[in-house]
Amino acid sequence: MRRLFCTILLLSPLLLSSIANSAEVNVYSARKEALIKPLLKRFTEETGIKVNLVTGKADALIKRLEVEGKNSPADVLLTVDAARLHRAKQQNLLQKVHSDYLSKHVPQNYRDDEGYWYGLSLRSRVIVYSPERVPGKQLSSYEDLADPKWQKKLCVRSSSNVYNQSLVASLIAHNGAEATEKWAKGLVNNFARSPKGGDRDQVKAVAVGQCDLALVNTYYVGGMLESKVEAEKKAASKVSVFWPNQSSRGAHVNLSGIGITQSAQHKKEAIKLLEYLVSDAAQTWYAKANYEYPVVAGVANSALLKQWGEFKPDAINMDLLGKYNAEAVLLMDRAGWK
Repeated sequence: MRRLFCTILLLSPLLLSSIANSAEVNVYSARKEALIKPLLKRFTEETGIKVNLVTGKADALIKRLEVEGKNSPADVLLTVDAARLHRAKQQNLLQKVHSDYLSKHVPQNYRDDEGYWYGLSLRSRVIVYSPERVPGKQLSSYEDLADPKWQKKLCVRSSSNVYNQSLVASLIAHNGAEATEKWAKGLVNNFARSPKGGDRDQVKAVAVGQCDLALVNTYYVGGMLESKVEAEKKAASKVSVFWPNQSSRGAHVNLSGIGITQSAQHKKEAIKLLEYLVSDAAQTWYAKANYEYPVVAGVANSALLKQWGEFKPDAINMDLLGKYNAEAVLLMDRAGWK
């Protein structure tokens, strides 16, 4: 019996190590693997918690969680756009998380009021323009883009794109539905072509003269400027970034964010992951890799983003982008924004 007891004592550190190493967390992510996997690897190295990553389209992952229900293996949903996070909450796919660390580090307007999701990084939907054809001093605000002086000069992607929907939702929140619909009709009248393609395509269209200005997310411009594809670098180098509404509410911002699923079987590990992703080190890496802005105050921007200078962001509560999403979609349709 004494020999058996001694054997157990000798083995116990190995058993504890095995148990510790079995800790894991399952992540459904709408980010490209290259933009999140290295950070998850660091998390595993520092905590011993294994991360099982499933990558997919944002809307498809939300649908998958809905279909899987309580049997979903996912512990964490990482996705883009506040409207999607709002939808996941409304569909009861996420659960409340209380963490003093998260509450301290993530500003209130960049997280759900009840703790269902937290922002990880910010992007702004800005005006890019050809400095050869448009004097920067002529630009001012999103509202001004509906002015007839920009007729046949604006490129933008489809109204089915959630980034455009969130921009319109922010305008509804600030200006009301009636004024925003009038604005949207004026915007449509200024389209240089029917909406098509992604944000990179809008930048390319400005570069080759199909239009003079476009609405795009900042991280697309950053990615193109540092792309290995020479044509993308060349196109991005021909446009300038303008921050709208700097004399009023500030430029529209959106976020990538994260929440713990209703079905989470590894909640303790999931909370550790959320807290890790808003640490200064993770925020610095994440923002640099994605050409996005940190949500945590005091974390430095990447060298490329610093070239565009400081800007005033809209301080709107992100949850409103989801609240007004359905109204924005209907409004855009009535305005003829295809």
